[in-house]
Amino acid sequence: MTIDRSAALPDLDQRRVSTTDVRLPPSVLLEGTSGRILREALLLFAEQGFHGTSIRDLAHACQIRSATLYAHYPSKEHVLAELVRIGHEAHHARLVGAQGRDSIERLRNVVREHVLAHAEYPLLAVVSNNELHALSPEMAAPAMLLRADGRQLLMDIINEGISEEAFDVPDAFLAVTAISGMGMRVANWYGSGVPYSPEEIAETYAGFALRIVGAS
Repeated sequence: MTIDRSAALPDLDQRRVSTTDVRLPPSVLLEGTSGRILREALLLFAEQGFHGTSIRDLAHACQIRSATLYAHYPSKEHVLAELVRIGHEAHHARLVGAQGRDSIERLRNVVREHVLAHAEYPLLAVVSNNELHALSPEMAAPAMLLRADGRQLLMDIINEGISEEAFDVPDAFLAVTAISGMGMRVANWYGSGVPYSPEEIAETYAGFALRIVGAS
């Protein structure tokens, strides 16, 4: 039975994100001034963009002087680079850890982890994805390598499914692009007012992914 919860959805305005809930993976040390800078930068970069946020904005949000901020991070770009690193490493670890007995189960589990990463840490995902371009090529390189490896992981699963005749998909590259893109967009609209849990969204999107590849 199809469940329609659209009447319970909050109004989605033109903001870049639908939540202000600042969350970072539990492995990230958030104590002290360095942690406060990361938390405030995450919200500001998600809502205003990297270029729309000044050092003065960030220092004011942290209730510190600009000179104090520079004592912890050499530049605003270094703050962004740290958030991008955290986001990409956490996302990549989830993809690599998703296992399965065959290509269908592997694809389902990888897509679930991909979507969960964007639903559980939406601000981090938005900043990691949307503001990556603001980094210099050198500072963006580690994240770009992780992105490429994640895409290749998904491509390998789909090609494996095609060779096993478990998937019927006309173009593996476009399938990877579609599956990756729909998961990434979750971070822009998901918030506490949405009547779905991250697990519900992840499981539903995994089903969508299997339809995209024509899973048998």
